[in-house]
Amino acid sequence: MGTLILAVTALFLYSVGTALQALHFRGKVETSLAITTLIGVLALTGHGLLIAQTVHLDGGFDLSFFKSSVLISWLIVFLLLGLNLTKPVGGLFLGAYPIAAATIVMALITHSESRLVSEQSYGMLSHIALSVTAYSLFTLAAIQAVLLYLQNRQLKNNYNSLLVRNLPPLQTMESLLFEMVWAGVVLLVLAIVTGAVFIEDLFAQDLAHKTLFSLLSLLVFAGLLIGRYTKGWRGLTASRWTLAGCALLMIAFYGSKFVLEFLFHKGL
Repeated sequence: MGTLILAVTALFLYSVGTALQALHFRGKVETSLAITTLIGVLALTGHGLLIAQTVHLDGGFDLSFFKSSVLISWLIVFLLLGLNLTKPVGGLFLGAYPIAAATIVMALITHSESRLVSEQSYGMLSHIALSVTAYSLFTLAAIQAVLLYLQNRQLKNNYNSLLVRNLPPLQTMESLLFEMVWAGVVLLVLAIVTGAVFIEDLFAQDLAHKTLFSLLSLLVFAGLLIGRYTKGWRGLTASRWTLAGCALLMIAFYGSKFVLEFLFHKGL
C-alpha cells in the first residue's frame, strides 16, 4: 500500500478518534471502550505500516528528527491504548491523537538526510528502544500533568467546568500521574545504563549534551518521587515538577537532534 494512502488513512482515523473523544467530553455522544479501542487500533495499524515503509529501510532504521518523531508518536498511542483498557485515561486521547497526526504530517512534508542505525547494532538499538519508550511514556505523563494542573486550579476556584466533570477524581488523576512517572523513571534509568554500556565515546558521537539533559531530567523526576513520599507532594507541585522533567527530556532528545541535524548537519 502506498505511503500517502497509509498516511491519509491514519490521519483520518486519528481525526475521527479525536472528534469522538471531544464530543464525548462535551456530553454530545456516548462512547464505549470497544469503539474507542477499535478506532485506535485501526489508526495504529495504518501508522505502523507507514513506519515500516519510511523508518525501516534496507539494512537499518532511519532515526532522523521527523522519522523518529513518527515512531515515538506511534508508541505514545500504543501505550495509551493499553493503559485505557484498565485505567481511566480517556482524556489523554485529546492530546495523543493530534500529536500523532502532526508527526505524520511533518514527516510527509519535510525532507532530511537519513540517519541510519544498522540492524546489526543490537546494543545501540536496545538503548534507542528503551529511550523512545521512556520519551513516549513521559509525553503521556506531561499531558496528564497538564490535565491535573487545570483540574486542580479549577477545583480551587470552585469552577465546575466540562474538564472537572469529565476527568476522574483528583486522587485518581494524581495516582495515574505517579504511576507513569515511576514507569518512565525505570525505563529512563535502563536507557541511560545501556547507553553507558554500548556507546563508546559520548563526545565523538555528539551525545554528551543529550546525556547531560537526560541525567538532569532523571534528577528532577527522582526529586519529585522523593518529595511525594517524604513531603506528600501532590496536585500543582507534582504537575510542575513533572512538566519540568519532561521539558528537560524533550530538550535532551528533540533539542539536541534539531541542533545536530538542522544546524550542524551531523548524524546520530
